[in-house]
Amino acid sequence: MNFDFSDEQQMLRDQARRFLGEKSSPQQVRRILEGEECYDAGLWQGMAELGWMGTAVPEEYGGIGLSHVDLCVIAEEIGRALAPVPFSSSVYLATEALLMFGSEKQKREIVAKLAMGELIGTFALSESNKPASQKNITCEVVGGKISGVKMPVPDGTISDFAIVVAKNGDSVGLYMVDLTSDGVERAEVDTMDPTRGAAKITFNAAAATAVGDGEASWDDVERVLDRAAILMSFEQIGGADAALEMAVDYAQNRYAFGRPIGSFQAIKHKLADVYVAGQIARSNAYFGAWALSNDAPELPVAAASARVAATDAYRIAAEENVQTHGGMGFTWEFDCHLYYRRSKNLGLAIGSVRRWKDMLVSRLEMRNAAEGSA
Repeated sequence: MNFDFSDEQQMLRDQARRFLGEKSSPQQVRRILEGEECYDAGLWQGMAELGWMGTAVPEEYGGIGLSHVDLCVIAEEIGRALAPVPFSSSVYLATEALLMFGSEKQKREIVAKLAMGELIGTFALSESNKPASQKNITCEVVGGKISGVKMPVPDGTISDFAIVVAKNGDSVGLYMVDLTSDGVERAEVDTMDPTRGAAKITFNAAAATAVGDGEASWDDVERVLDRAAILMSFEQIGGADAALEMAVDYAQNRYAFGRPIGSFQAIKHKLADVYVAGQIARSNAYFGAWALSNDAPELPVAAASARVAATDAYRIAAEENVQTHGGMGFTWEFDCHLYYRRSKNLGLAIGSVRRWKDMLVSRLEMRNAAEGSA
Protein backbone atom coordinates (compact mmCIF):
# COMPACT_ATOMS: atom_id res chain seq x y z
CA MET A 1 0.00 0.00 0.00
CA ASN A 2 1.30 3.46 -0.90
CA PHE A 3 0.20 6.08 1.62
CA ASP A 4 2.20 8.94 0.12
CA PHE A 5 0.68 11.85 -1.80
CA SER A 6 1.09 12.33 -5.54
CA ASP A 7 2.85 15.30 -7.13
CA GLU A 8 -0.55 16.84 -7.90
CA GLN A 9 -1.62 16.47 -4.28
CA GLN A 10 1.64 18.07 -3.13
CA MET A 11 0.87 20.99 -5.41
CA LEU A 12 -2.62 21.19 -3.91
CA ARG A 13 -1.03 21.27 -0.44
CA ASP A 14 1.29 24.11 -1.45
CA GLN A 15 -1.60 26.10 -2.92
CA ALA A 16 -3.73 25.58 0.18
CA ARG A 17 -0.87 26.57 2.50
CA ARG A 18 -0.20 29.78 0.59
CA PHE A 19 -3.86 30.73 0.50
CA LEU A 20 -4.45 30.03 4.19
CA GLY A 21 -1.19 31.72 5.13
CA GLU A 22 -2.60 34.92 3.65
CA LYS A 23 -6.24 34.57 4.67
CA SER A 24 -6.05 32.75 8.01
CA SER A 25 -3.09 34.21 9.87
CA PRO A 26 -3.05 34.13 13.70
CA GLN A 27 -4.12 37.78 13.67
CA GLN A 28 -7.18 36.94 11.56
CA VAL A 29 -8.03 33.97 13.77
CA ARG A 30 -7.82 36.26 16.79
CA ARG A 31 -10.19 38.70 15.10
CA ILE A 32 -12.87 36.01 15.16
CA LEU A 33 -11.91 34.85 18.65
CA GLU A 34 -12.11 38.34 20.12
CA GLY A 35 -14.94 39.74 18.00
CA GLU A 36 -18.65 39.22 17.54
CA GLU A 37 -18.48 37.16 14.33
CA CYS A 38 -18.99 33.42 14.61
CA TYR A 39 -16.78 32.56 11.64
CA ASP A 40 -14.73 34.23 8.89
CA ALA A 41 -17.27 34.72 6.10
CA GLY A 42 -14.64 36.18 3.77
CA LEU A 43 -12.38 33.17 4.18
CA TRP A 44 -15.35 30.85 3.65
CA GLN A 45 -16.19 32.63 0.39
CA GLY A 46 -12.58 32.37 -0.76
CA MET A 47 -12.54 28.65 -0.05
CA ALA A 48 -15.78 28.27 -2.00
CA GLU A 49 -14.26 30.04 -4.99
CA LEU A 50 -11.38 27.56 -4.89
CA GLY A 51 -13.88 24.69 -4.85
CA TRP A 52 -12.70 23.23 -1.56
CA MET A 53 -16.16 22.39 -0.22
CA GLY A 54 -16.78 20.31 -3.33
CA THR A 55 -13.38 18.62 -3.44
CA ALA A 56 -14.68 15.05 -3.06
CA VAL A 57 -18.17 15.75 -4.43
CA PRO A 58 -18.84 14.18 -7.88
CA GLU A 59 -19.15 16.63 -10.75
CA GLU A 60 -22.78 15.71 -11.41
CA TYR A 61 -23.60 17.07 -7.95
CA GLY A 62 -21.76 20.35 -8.35
CA GLY A 63 -18.33 19.31 -7.06
CA ILE A 64 -14.94 19.04 -8.71
CA GLY A 65 -14.77 15.25 -8.47
CA LEU A 66 -11.43 14.70 -6.76
CA SER A 67 -10.75 11.94 -4.25
CA HIS A 68 -11.07 11.90 -0.48
CA VAL A 69 -7.27 11.83 -0.29
CA ASP A 70 -7.29 15.28 -1.91
CA LEU A 71 -9.81 16.40 0.70
CA CYS A 72 -7.48 15.07 3.40
CA VAL A 73 -4.70 17.27 2.03
CA ILE A 74 -6.90 20.35 2.35
CA ALA A 75 -8.10 19.30 5.81
CA GLU A 76 -4.52 19.12 7.09
CA GLU A 77 -3.81 22.66 5.92
CA ILE A 78 -7.05 23.95 7.44
CA GLY A 79 -5.92 22.47 10.76
CA ARG A 80 -2.47 23.97 10.46
CA ALA A 81 -3.94 27.43 9.86
CA LEU A 82 -6.63 27.12 12.58
CA ALA A 83 -9.11 28.30 9.96
CA PRO A 84 -12.22 29.73 11.71
CA VAL A 85 -14.77 28.25 9.30
CA PRO A 86 -17.45 25.52 9.56
CA PHE A 87 -15.59 23.20 7.18
CA SER A 88 -15.72 20.07 9.33
CA SER A 89 -19.43 20.23 10.13
CA SER A 90 -20.52 21.19 6.62
CA VAL A 91 -18.11 19.05 4.58
CA TYR A 92 -16.98 16.08 6.69
CA LEU A 93 -20.42 15.50 8.20
CA ALA A 94 -23.40 17.04 6.37
CA THR A 95 -22.05 16.64 2.84
CA GLU A 96 -20.75 13.13 3.44
CA ALA A 97 -24.05 12.04 5.02
CA LEU A 98 -26.05 13.27 2.03
CA LEU A 99 -23.64 11.77 -0.48
CA MET A 100 -23.91 8.40 1.25
CA PHE A 101 -27.62 8.27 2.00
CA GLY A 102 -29.38 11.18 0.29
CA SER A 103 -31.85 10.83 -2.55
CA GLU A 104 -30.90 11.85 -6.06
CA LYS A 105 -32.93 15.03 -5.64
CA GLN A 106 -31.22 15.88 -2.35
CA LYS A 107 -27.82 15.36 -3.91
CA ARG A 108 -28.55 17.51 -6.93
CA GLU A 109 -30.18 20.31 -4.97
CA ILE A 110 -28.64 20.35 -1.48
CA VAL A 111 -25.20 18.80 -2.03
CA ALA A 112 -24.64 21.07 -5.04
CA LYS A 113 -25.24 24.14 -2.87
CA LEU A 114 -22.99 22.75 -0.12
CA ALA A 115 -20.25 22.16 -2.67
CA MET A 116 -20.45 25.77 -3.83
CA GLY A 117 -20.52 27.16 -0.31
CA GLU A 118 -24.03 28.55 -0.75
CA LEU A 119 -25.34 26.49 2.16
CA ILE A 120 -23.76 25.55 5.47
CA GLY A 121 -24.82 22.26 6.98
CA THR A 122 -24.17 20.49 10.25
CA PHE A 123 -24.75 17.13 11.93
CA ALA A 124 -26.87 17.05 15.09
CA LEU A 125 -26.12 13.94 17.13
CA SER A 126 -25.35 14.62 20.80
CA GLU A 127 -28.09 15.30 23.34
CA SER A 128 -26.24 15.15 26.65
CA ASN A 129 -22.90 14.46 28.27
CA LYS A 130 -23.46 10.76 27.75
CA PRO A 131 -21.64 9.05 24.87
CA ALA A 132 -23.72 9.08 21.70
CA SER A 133 -25.47 5.74 21.22
CA GLN A 134 -28.74 4.47 19.85
CA LYS A 135 -30.24 4.04 23.30
CA ASN A 136 -29.35 7.62 24.30
CA ILE A 137 -31.26 9.23 21.42
CA THR A 138 -34.49 10.85 22.61
CA CYS A 139 -35.13 13.32 19.76
CA GLU A 140 -38.13 11.90 17.91
CA VAL A 141 -39.91 12.24 14.58
CA VAL A 142 -43.67 11.72 14.48
CA GLY A 143 -45.70 12.38 11.35
CA GLY A 144 -42.90 14.29 9.65
CA LYS A 145 -42.40 16.58 12.67
CA ILE A 146 -39.35 16.48 14.92
CA SER A 147 -39.22 17.31 18.62
CA GLY A 148 -36.38 17.24 21.11
CA VAL A 149 -33.10 18.92 21.98
CA LYS A 150 -29.63 18.54 20.48
CA MET A 151 -26.56 19.91 22.23
CA PRO A 152 -23.87 20.72 21.40
CA VAL A 153 -24.39 21.03 17.66
CA PRO A 154 -21.14 22.13 15.93
CA ASP A 155 -21.56 25.43 14.08
CA GLY A 156 -25.26 25.20 14.87
CA THR A 157 -25.75 28.97 15.12
CA ILE A 158 -24.58 29.62 11.56
CA SER A 159 -25.78 26.51 9.73
CA ASP A 160 -28.69 26.68 7.31
CA PHE A 161 -29.80 23.12 7.99
CA ALA A 162 -28.92 20.11 10.09
CA ILE A 163 -28.84 16.39 9.48
CA VAL A 164 -30.46 15.23 12.71
CA VAL A 165 -30.17 11.77 14.23
CA ALA A 166 -33.63 11.01 15.63
CA LYS A 167 -35.93 8.17 16.57
CA ASN A 168 -38.87 7.14 14.44
CA GLY A 169 -40.71 4.46 16.34
CA ASP A 170 -38.24 1.76 17.34
CA SER A 171 -35.59 2.74 14.79
CA VAL A 172 -33.10 5.59 14.51
CA GLY A 173 -32.64 7.49 11.27
CA LEU A 174 -31.32 10.64 9.61
CA TYR A 175 -33.57 13.64 9.01
CA MET A 176 -32.92 16.98 7.39
CA VAL A 177 -34.26 20.07 9.18
CA ASP A 178 -34.21 23.68 7.99
CA LEU A 179 -32.79 25.55 10.99
CA THR A 180 -34.50 28.78 9.93
CA SER A 181 -37.99 27.22 9.92
CA ASP A 182 -40.79 27.40 12.48
CA GLY A 183 -40.40 25.18 15.50
CA VAL A 184 -36.61 25.60 15.71
CA GLU A 185 -34.91 27.56 18.48
CA ARG A 186 -31.15 28.08 18.55
CA ALA A 187 -29.04 29.28 21.46
CA GLU A 188 -25.29 29.73 21.43
CA VAL A 189 -23.31 27.45 23.72
CA ASP A 190 -20.09 28.68 25.30
CA THR A 191 -17.11 26.65 24.13
CA MET A 192 -13.39 26.70 24.77
CA ASP A 193 -12.83 27.65 21.11
CA PRO A 194 -15.25 30.38 19.98
CA THR A 195 -13.77 30.23 16.46
CA ARG A 196 -15.60 26.90 16.12
CA GLY A 197 -18.90 27.62 17.80
CA ALA A 198 -21.70 25.34 18.93
CA ALA A 199 -25.40 25.64 19.67
CA LYS A 200 -28.21 24.16 21.66
CA ILE A 201 -31.04 23.49 19.21
CA THR A 202 -34.57 22.85 20.40
CA PHE A 203 -37.03 21.29 17.96
CA ASN A 204 -40.70 21.77 18.70
CA ALA A 205 -42.69 19.90 16.04
CA ALA A 206 -40.40 21.29 13.31
CA ALA A 207 -40.75 19.97 9.77
CA ALA A 208 -38.31 17.13 9.08
CA THR A 209 -37.47 15.40 5.82
CA ALA A 210 -35.98 11.92 5.78
CA VAL A 211 -32.53 11.66 4.25
CA GLY A 212 -32.87 9.42 1.21
CA ASP A 213 -35.43 6.65 1.53
CA GLY A 214 -35.66 7.03 5.30
CA GLU A 215 -34.10 3.62 5.90
CA ALA A 216 -30.87 4.86 7.52
CA SER A 217 -29.91 3.03 10.72
CA TRP A 218 -27.55 3.53 13.66
CA ASP A 219 -24.90 1.60 11.73
CA ASP A 220 -25.20 4.27 9.02
CA VAL A 221 -24.70 6.98 11.63
CA GLU A 222 -21.47 5.24 12.64
CA ARG A 223 -20.39 5.14 8.99
CA VAL A 224 -20.81 8.91 8.73
CA LEU A 225 -18.79 9.41 11.92
CA ASP A 226 -16.05 7.06 10.68
CA ARG A 227 -15.55 9.09 7.53
CA ALA A 228 -15.55 12.33 9.50
CA ALA A 229 -13.03 10.87 11.96
CA ILE A 230 -10.50 10.23 9.19
CA LEU A 231 -10.95 13.66 7.64
CA MET A 232 -10.77 15.33 11.05
CA SER A 233 -7.63 13.39 11.93
CA PHE A 234 -5.83 15.25 9.16
CA GLU A 235 -7.03 18.54 10.57
CA GLN A 236 -5.70 17.45 13.94
CA ILE A 237 -2.25 16.44 12.68
CA GLY A 238 -2.02 19.73 10.80
CA GLY A 239 -2.66 21.59 14.05
CA ALA A 240 -0.25 19.34 15.95
CA ASP A 241 2.50 20.00 13.42
CA ALA A 242 2.00 23.76 13.67
CA ALA A 243 2.04 23.67 17.47
CA LEU A 244 5.26 21.63 17.45
CA GLU A 245 6.89 24.00 14.98
CA MET A 246 5.97 26.94 17.21
CA ALA A 247 7.49 25.22 20.24
CA VAL A 248 10.68 24.24 18.39
CA ASP A 249 11.13 27.76 17.03
CA TYR A 250 10.81 29.22 20.52
CA ALA A 251 13.17 26.61 22.00
CA GLN A 252 15.82 27.44 19.40
CA ASN A 253 15.64 31.18 19.95
CA ARG A 254 14.97 31.52 23.69
CA TYR A 255 18.22 31.64 25.63
CA ALA A 256 18.78 30.75 29.28
CA PHE A 257 22.16 30.50 31.00
CA GLY A 258 23.75 31.52 27.71
CA ARG A 259 22.30 28.64 25.70
CA PRO A 260 19.12 28.00 23.68
CA ILE A 261 16.65 26.20 25.93
CA GLY A 262 16.24 23.64 23.17
CA SER A 263 19.73 22.36 23.98
CA PHE A 264 18.60 21.18 27.40
CA GLN A 265 17.49 17.55 27.62
CA ALA A 266 14.39 18.47 29.62
CA ILE A 267 13.15 20.39 26.57
CA LYS A 268 14.53 18.42 23.63
CA HIS A 269 13.29 15.06 24.89
CA LYS A 270 9.79 16.36 25.49
CA LEU A 271 9.65 17.85 21.99
CA ALA A 272 10.99 14.60 20.57
CA ASP A 273 8.08 12.81 22.25
CA VAL A 274 5.68 15.28 20.60
CA TYR A 275 7.26 14.54 17.23
CA VAL A 276 6.93 10.77 17.73
CA ALA A 277 3.26 11.10 18.72
CA GLY A 278 2.69 13.19 15.59
CA GLN A 279 4.30 10.61 13.34
CA ILE A 280 2.25 7.81 14.86
CA ALA A 281 -0.88 9.88 14.22
CA ARG A 282 0.23 10.60 10.67
CA SER A 283 0.75 6.93 9.84
CA ASN A 284 -2.71 6.10 11.19
CA ALA A 285 -4.27 9.03 9.30
CA TYR A 286 -2.58 7.93 6.06
CA PHE A 287 -3.95 4.43 6.50
CA GLY A 288 -7.36 5.96 7.13
CA ALA A 289 -7.10 8.07 3.97
CA TRP A 290 -6.34 4.96 1.95
CA ALA A 291 -9.26 3.07 3.50
CA LEU A 292 -11.63 5.99 2.93
CA SER A 293 -10.58 6.57 -0.65
CA ASN A 294 -10.98 2.89 -1.48
CA ASP A 295 -14.02 2.26 0.73
CA ALA A 296 -12.00 -0.63 2.12
CA PRO A 297 -13.37 -3.11 4.69
CA GLU A 298 -10.62 -1.91 7.04
CA LEU A 299 -12.29 1.52 7.24
CA PRO A 300 -13.98 1.14 10.68
CA VAL A 301 -10.75 0.08 12.39
CA ALA A 302 -8.73 2.63 10.43
CA ALA A 303 -11.13 5.42 11.42
CA ALA A 304 -10.99 4.61 15.13
CA SER A 305 -7.19 4.26 15.03
CA ALA A 306 -6.77 7.58 13.23
CA ARG A 307 -9.17 9.34 15.59
CA VAL A 308 -7.43 8.09 18.75
CA ALA A 309 -3.88 8.73 17.54
CA ALA A 310 -4.60 12.18 16.09
CA THR A 311 -6.54 13.36 19.14
CA ASP A 312 -3.73 12.29 21.46
CA ALA A 313 -1.06 13.83 19.22
CA TYR A 314 -2.79 17.21 19.03
CA ARG A 315 -3.42 17.29 22.78
CA ILE A 316 0.21 16.49 23.57
CA ALA A 317 1.55 19.02 21.04
CA ALA A 318 -0.74 21.82 22.25
CA GLU A 319 0.07 21.19 25.91
CA GLU A 320 3.83 20.95 25.39
CA ASN A 321 3.79 24.09 23.26
CA VAL A 322 2.36 25.98 26.23
CA GLN A 323 4.87 24.41 28.62
CA THR A 324 7.84 25.11 26.35
CA HIS A 325 6.95 28.80 26.35
CA GLY A 326 6.97 28.83 30.14
CA GLY A 327 4.93 31.49 31.90
CA MET A 328 4.42 33.39 28.63
CA GLY A 329 2.73 30.36 27.12
CA PHE A 330 -0.24 30.93 29.43
CA THR A 331 -0.76 34.55 28.38
CA TRP A 332 -3.40 35.90 26.01
CA GLU A 333 -0.77 37.66 23.91
CA PHE A 334 1.03 34.48 22.85
CA ASP A 335 -0.71 32.22 20.32
CA CYS A 336 -0.20 28.97 22.25
CA HIS A 337 -3.76 28.98 23.55
CA LEU A 338 -5.15 29.10 20.01
CA TYR A 339 -3.83 25.59 19.35
CA TYR A 340 -4.82 24.40 22.81
CA ARG A 341 -8.40 25.60 22.26
CA ARG A 342 -8.67 23.96 18.85
CA SER A 343 -7.21 20.69 20.11
CA LYS A 344 -9.92 20.50 22.76
CA ASN A 345 -12.64 21.44 20.28
CA LEU A 346 -11.67 18.82 17.71
CA GLY A 347 -11.07 16.24 20.42
CA LEU A 348 -14.76 16.35 21.37
CA ALA A 349 -16.36 17.24 18.03
CA ILE A 350 -17.50 13.70 17.13
CA GLY A 351 -17.22 12.02 20.50
CA SER A 352 -14.50 11.82 23.12
CA VAL A 353 -11.28 9.92 22.63
CA ARG A 354 -12.41 7.46 25.31
CA ARG A 355 -15.45 6.56 23.22
CA TRP A 356 -13.27 6.01 20.16
CA LYS A 357 -10.80 3.90 22.15
CA ASP A 358 -13.67 1.68 23.28
CA MET A 359 -14.87 1.42 19.69
CA LEU A 360 -11.37 0.56 18.48
CA VAL A 361 -11.08 -2.28 20.99
CA SER A 362 -14.52 -3.70 20.11
CA ARG A 363 -13.87 -3.43 16.38
CA LEU A 364 -10.50 -5.16 16.67
CA GLU A 365 -12.11 -7.94 18.71
CA MET A 366 -14.82 -8.37 16.07
CA ARG A 367 -12.26 -8.43 13.27
CA ASN A 368 -10.05 -10.93 15.06
CA ALA A 369 -13.05 -13.13 15.83
CA ALA A 370 -14.10 -13.04 12.17
CA GLU A 371 -10.59 -13.92 11.00
CA GLY A 372 -10.38 -16.72 13.55
CA SER A 373 -13.60 -18.30 12.33
CA ALA A 374 -12.69 -17.98 8.65
